[in-house]
Amino acid sequence: MADGTFAVLMLVLGLTDMSMNHCGSGNGCLGRNPDTPRLAFSAGQVVERRAETASEVYFRYDLGHKLGPFGNAVGASFGENGEFWVGYGQTYTINFGDSPFYTELHAMPGIYLDNGGFDLGGPIEFRSGIEFGFENRKGWRFAASYDHRSNAGIYDDNPGIETVQFRISAPLNF
Repeated sequence: MADGTFAVLMLVLGLTDMSMNHCGSGNGCLGRNPDTPRLAFSAGQVVERRAETASEVYFRYDLGHKLGPFGNAVGASFGENGEFWVGYGQTYTINFGDSPFYTELHAMPGIYLDNGGFDLGGPIEFRSGIEFGFENRKGWRFAASYDHRSNAGIYDDNPGIETVQFRISAPLNF
């Protein structure tokens, strides 16, 4: 179980990066910087916790800017039993020098509708996760991702779910 670990990790690493590399810049700590917009598609499985194993597809659009070190993204997922989640939040990418490998963390609050599928306890659900990937020379990314969704205890019932997926993202170079 991941709980909010990835969200906390993203916050700590991002704030550290922000203080070391962005706050002294001309744009300021959360200054707007251009970034490559991306459209991502993921497919995978909800892994067993209290939920039954089930398929899920996930679409995400990464906006073409960052605020300091934090990217901005909007996402939507659809589960095989009718579940639907949509949210908006932040990403934080760690590049490994000049290598094509990267790690990205995300934290996104959103709205969840179980539609007769797995009940997560209420409509406000937070999604946070990590992906490990490879970016080719044309900017396409291929990654394995793991994320957690729960309501952070704001409702009496908070079963949470984890999802393991394969993600492909394409740069949108307009």
